[in-house]
Amino acid sequence: MNVCGLCLLLFVEVCFTATAEASWWFMGSLGSRLVCDHVPGLVTRQRQMCRQFPSVMKVIGAGVSDWIHECQHQFRTNRWNCNTTNNHTLFGRLLLRGSREVAFLYAISSAGVVHSVARACSQGALDSCSCDPGKKGRSRDERGSFDWGGCSDHVDHAVRVSQAFVDARERKERDARALMNLHNNRAGRKAVRRFLSLQCKCHGVSGSCTLRTCWLALSDFRRTGDHLVSRYRRAAQLSINQYGTGSGAGFTTGQRRGPEQRRPGKHDLVYLEESPDYCTRDPHSGTLGTAGRLCSRTSRGVEGCDIMCCGRGYDTARVRLRSKCECKFHWCCSVLCQDCEREEDVHVCKGHT
Repeated sequence: MNVCGLCLLLFVEVCFTATAEASWWFMGSLGSRLVCDHVPGLVTRQRQMCRQFPSVMKVIGAGVSDWIHECQHQFRTNRWNCNTTNNHTLFGRLLLRGSREVAFLYAISSAGVVHSVARACSQGALDSCSCDPGKKGRSRDERGSFDWGGCSDHVDHAVRVSQAFVDARERKERDARALMNLHNNRAGRKAVRRFLSLQCKCHGVSGSCTLRTCWLALSDFRRTGDHLVSRYRRAAQLSINQYGTGSGAGFTTGQRRGPEQRRPGKHDLVYLEESPDYCTRDPHSGTLGTAGRLCSRTSRGVEGCDIMCCGRGYDTARVRLRSKCECKFHWCCSVLCQDCEREEDVHVCKGHT
């Protein structure tokens, strides 16, 4: 499979370089074809969407950094910390392996598209959508009846955009790896829906809340990231035949680590191959290795030097750190702090000798 299922990872290269900024100006002034035809890795359907909906592509591109940062936050203490040797090419090469980490990447990227597009709709940044038009009239919850009002995030529209753009390559391929990717894409979208919350404003005498106006709002993306990491840890390794046929969505067998042995559901993450150890720099798989990574000398967890450094040992250095300290509040509206310095030992994994 010629893998670029996460075309958004390549798409971000166009969005966030100096050349890209000029490209987006040209997209608005000279038309989208010039830009879209030079985004690497897009299939025909994705190029069509790029040309037809340039404003949506800008929103997607701007949102890529959010979910990349979330991925890096979630895996900041792991050997694999959501970094690669080259974002432009080797993220694609990393995807050649259907590992547990790749399952998370597909899920978080699909979720990120939904989150970015839904927020843009609510903020009036897109002509193609606005607040959720289905949230009108009266409804009920455990507290009683309420009127729909405000601006509900239009998640349904954002999900359709994510399905059309992110899933396009996988629907074209339809092999075992494509089925894995589609499943994880869907799990990511469902994770965003999971944390929609009902926000209400009370009306009535002295805020008695005899009347309520409510709307559905997206939660902070960190909650989605936390949820997907928990699914990552319980992900199911699957066997899928080469042509994607078999029971259900092409999954023929599944093995879940731990006490749960049930067939993976729509909210679960699935993967095909065991992960590499991520200990050494490997241009083929795209991993940076752990040489030079900070580690904890006292921890026995994944951030501990024994695990993080893969048995190679570590170097210790004394560094001087500067931070704000002795902060005092001054009436009316200022906080004044001093600059303080402290020395601290840091531990860094050795490379191969």
